[in-house]
Amino acid sequence: MSDSSDHMPSRWEKRSEQIVTRTRIFDLRSTYYHHPVRATGRDFYVMHSPDWVNVVALTPDHRMVLVRQFRFGIDDFSIEIPGGVMDHAGEDAIAAGLRELREETGYAGANARLLGRVHPNPAIMSNRCHLVLVEQCERVAEFAWDPDEEMEVTLAPVDEVYEWARTGRITHSLVLDALLLFAPIWEKMRA
Repeated sequence: MSDSSDHMPSRWEKRSEQIVTRTRIFDLRSTYYHHPVRATGRDFYVMHSPDWVNVVALTPDHRMVLVRQFRFGIDDFSIEIPGGVMDHAGEDAIAAGLRELREETGYAGANARLLGRVHPNPAIMSNRCHLVLVEQCERVAEFAWDPDEEMEVTLAPVDEVYEWARTGRITHSLVLDALLLFAPIWEKMRA
């Protein structure tokens, strides 16, 4: 295996971009990039979607609010933390997280704060997912699902959720990201 630490990758130059198709949830764009050293170029396809927000929501007795829903991409059910699409560019991630939490689960809480931001798949997607922590969550409202949404809302002890992640019961990568960023906070809480 060679050591590539002496080779720095080049920043490709974006030359043009055109929309191939628009859908309700993303635009697919063909983007022409030129390599500055090799003097070659080609089209790459990138999905442009609004940013997303996902919420680690904890009850006063340290149970995590989870949703189980059917996901068309995997043709199966997925256990996840609440979340969804941010309503508009520039929307505050914490406000969006609180809104999604309430709409999907009926829960609201306090001490909401940003855990971090991740790029869901930077190879083919341009958006970010904002990961929010909300504490002291309690059920305060009815569900306000989108027309195609239906979920099972459940609570599970945080340590059990981490076990589900380790054993493959939770496989959603953005949920795993949120659990990774929440882990040091959880260690302090349980100490």
